Amino acid sequence: MKKIVLIRHGESQWNKENRFTGWTDVDLTDFGVEEASKAGELLKNSGFRFEKAFTSYLKRANKTLNVILDKMDLDYIPIEKSWRLNEKHYGSLQGLNKSETTQKYGEEQVLIWRRSYDIAPSPIDKTDVRSAFNDIRYNNIPKKYIPDTESLKTCIERTLPYWQEIIFPSLMFHNQIIVAAHGNSLRGIIKYLKNISDTDIVSLNLPTAVPYVFEFDNDLNFIKDYFLGDPEEIKKLMESVANQGKNK
Repeated sequence: MKKIVLIRHGESQWNKENRFTGWTDVDLTDFGVEEASKAGELLKNSGFRFEKAFTSYLKRANKTLNVILDKMDLDYIPIEKSWRLNEKHYGSLQGLNKSETTQKYGEEQVLIWRRSYDIAPSPIDKTDVRSAFNDIRYNNIPKKYIPDTESLKTCIERTLPYWQEIIFPSLMFHNQIIVAAHGNSLRGIIKYLKNISDTDIVSLNLPTAVPYVFEFDNDLNFIKDYFLGDPEEIKKLMESVANQGKNK
């Protein structure tokens, strides 16, 4: 049997402050590190032993993965990083408080920006200090691939080729893989794997640092998927994510 674990990074500073983060490189909070540590212990106690790992270019995902692997005594396994696993780019919304944005534009509009399939926020100017165009970590990426905003649809369009061509085929050589990334890049992969409709994907909310397991047979046919952890606690965490964009 083959297994891939998808895990959203632990709580970041801007998660805590309820801000749109996107490609902004925000660190984990102490609680986020604790979440990652607990996830590592849970995975280890559940018998997981990863042979390869994938993550984004953003430190909140990198650090989450490093903490998990350290807890599992798997610091030595190969890690591959790709900008294609970065979070959805939130354009001009990056850095703004979600509740304050809701007060200004209304819950319905903010939900569309956060969770709709094909509607993107207004783009960020390439000269803005928040833009990724002048970030040194993307120097080797053709500028045409660096977004100034994204919908979930366009986020999926950059993430899926990496999943289809690199991550998933690596299951032919490894039995267990972990992917530490972000809410929307992972939602795109999950949408693809479970054939979730453009409409239903709006209601999928991934909590931070909760392992989501996908099992495949040796011919790489999908068998089943499940979250690791207490179902009631996971449900509460999902509801908390859903409520981030509500007027408070």
